[in-house]
Amino acid sequence: MFTLDLAEFMFELKDGAIKHVGPSNTSATAKLYDVEGVEVREFGDERVKLAFEDDEGNEVEVALFPEAAAEVARGIEALEDDGRVFE
Repeated sequence: MFTLDLAEFMFELKDGAIKHVGPSNTSATAKLYDVEGVEVREFGDERVKLAFEDDEGNEVEVALFPEAAAEVARGIEALEDDGRVFE
């Protein structure tokens, strides 16, 4: 399941093109549940890309700098050691 919350976005559809025409103080939240596939790979020369896909074909990709990717890895290791999720 994929949810997308677009707060105060305004789009224009003209000649088959979509363009954001609202204010620049908008925000969005994307969530992907029931992930079936995960891929981790290099992205360019400086980033790590995490790609997630559910069984309906919805995808979310996140590009992280190495420091942030290492923090994710440490957080997962901590959950493996101390959390109930991996029991």
